[in-house]
Amino acid sequence: MRIPPAAIPFIERTWNSEPPSIYGRFDLAWDGRNQPKMLEYNADTPTSLIEASVIQRNWLQDTFPKADQFNSIHEKLIAQWDQIRPYLKPGPLYFTSTTDHEDVMTLACMKEVARQASIDTSAIAIKDIGWNEAVGEFRDLDELPIRNIFALYPWEWLIAEYPDALFRAQQKSLWIEPVWKMLWSNKALLAILWELFPGHPNLLEAHLDDPGKMREYVRKPILSREGSNICLKTDRGVVETGGKYGKEGFVYQAAARIDDFDGKYPIIGSWLVTDQGACGIGIRESDTPITDNRSRFVPHYFS
Repeated sequence: MRIPPAAIPFIERTWNSEPPSIYGRFDLAWDGRNQPKMLEYNADTPTSLIEASVIQRNWLQDTFPKADQFNSIHEKLIAQWDQIRPYLKPGPLYFTSTTDHEDVMTLACMKEVARQASIDTSAIAIKDIGWNEAVGEFRDLDELPIRNIFALYPWEWLIAEYPDALFRAQQKSLWIEPVWKMLWSNKALLAILWELFPGHPNLLEAHLDDPGKMREYVRKPILSREGSNICLKTDRGVVETGGKYGKEGFVYQAAARIDDFDGKYPIIGSWLVTDQGACGIGIRESDTPITDNRSRFVPHYFS
């Protein structure tokens, strides 16, 4: 999985100690007839949360008030934060991300549900988090200790940028999501799952390093985001996206059948809140079979 060797004991320790976890999003392809197929699992920094939880519910209430929707994401997040509250260390729960607009909005949504679960919260940009070498702990801009932190920031970036500090402070700081999410957010997991459960009706064939005997497949970087550096090869031709990912290697996954509806290709984002189960879906549609950060969010309802 191309995990840095220094991170492995850190991952094993948090896996065994079971610190709290909050959420994730499965991306599923479904043609309306056969079993849904898992395209990937966004375990570490899943986005489109505010669209799936609050925005599409408001749309439903304004547009089809008598219809139904599979969406209890907001309530389940509050319930999960309520369960997590006793595990928090003294002090506020800090929420951090880059200053990217989408990340800031997602963070604001998550901060609000934590507040509704009666958690004392604060916010800080990832670039503003400091390190106090004398006591070996993270600090905010007022030199107050940061002991609880929810980071909408990929763990592989954290490990690369703050390895010594993270390892030294692991007893003093509670990080959500926990570092073992590096395993589940890694697309090499797709090949490992296929090796463990070959032929499973909800999985697509997948292999590391080469496509094997597959004629139609998707090549994905082991670590990537927002549809970057994807190559889709089918009998109809090749579709490819640019980006900065791929140096860690690639996984090759059988091409899923994604029907187009008037030239639009939809996939289902199925939200999971850790101890609350599956609790909502959001649909994104693209002009190509590759979903990226330009894809549109489409609300849903059941009549």
